[in-house]
Amino acid sequence: MLAGDSASELLRHGRLDVQGRLVEASNATLFCAIEVDGMSAECVYKPVRGERPLWDFPDGTLAGREVASYLVSEALGWGLIPPTLLRDGPFGPGMVQLWVDTDGDSELVDVVPPDEVPDGWLPVLRAHDQRGDAVVLAHADHEQLRRLAVLDVVINNADRKGGHILHAPDGRVLGVDHGVSLNTDDKLRTVLWGWIGDRLPDEAVDRVSELRALLEGPLAAELAEHITPKEVQAISARIDRLLDEGVFPEPSGEWPAIPWPAF
Repeated sequence: MLAGDSASELLRHGRLDVQGRLVEASNATLFCAIEVDGMSAECVYKPVRGERPLWDFPDGTLAGREVASYLVSEALGWGLIPPTLLRDGPFGPGMVQLWVDTDGDSELVDVVPPDEVPDGWLPVLRAHDQRGDAVVLAHADHEQLRRLAVLDVVINNADRKGGHILHAPDGRVLGVDHGVSLNTDDKLRTVLWGWIGDRLPDEAVDRVSELRALLEGPLAAELAEHITPKEVQAISARIDRLLDEGVFPEPSGEWPAIPWPAF
C-alpha cells in the first residue's frame, strides 16, 4: 500500500473512476480506481451527499470525522488508518481512503463456540446464537489490536465492528469506518474490550502523551477544519482521563458497549 507523500499525491490529485458500490454500507460507499502521473491504486470514496443524517452526530460530516480520525492516528505515529483525505469527486466533496487488501485466512476477531476460542485469545462476550447454542465473541491478544483499542478510546469510536478491522497480507492491522467517532459524549462501542483494567503499555502512554502535547499546537486547528472546537477539546479531555487512570477503560454503562451487528 502506498504511504506518505505518494499516497497523498495520488488521493488528492488522482482521477477517480467509480467501479461499483459497497452495498452493505449504510451510507454511500463507492469503490474506485484512482490514477495520476503513472501511479494507480484502488480507493473508497464516500461522498458527503450520500450520508444519512444521524441525530446524535448533528455537527459536521461523517467524511470529516473519518479524516479527523486519520489525522489523530497519524499524530500517534502508529499508522492504524489507511491514508485518508477530503476532496472533490464525481458526486461532490467526500472522503477518499486507500483500499486495503486483506489476508482472508487471518482473522483477529471472531464468534466461536466456547471450546473453540483460539489459544491466547481474549473473550469479550458470551451469548447464544440464533439456534440457542453458546458462543463467545473474542479477539486476539495482538500488539497492533491493542494499539487500535487505544486509538478507539482517544477518538471515542462508536462503531468498532470486527469487520472494520483489516489484517493486511504484510501483517499490518488497520482500522476503517470512523464516521461515527469524536463525539463529545462518551459513545465508545467496540469489540475490543479484552484488555479491560490492564495497564496501558509504556509505549502507549508515551505516544498518547505526545499526542496531548500536539493538541496544544497546530494539530488542533487542523482538526477543527473537520470537527467542532468542542470535539477537539474533548479529545484532550479523554486523553487526560486515560493517562490519569493508566488502564484500559471499561464500558460506561450509559451506551451499548458492543456494536450490533458485531461484524
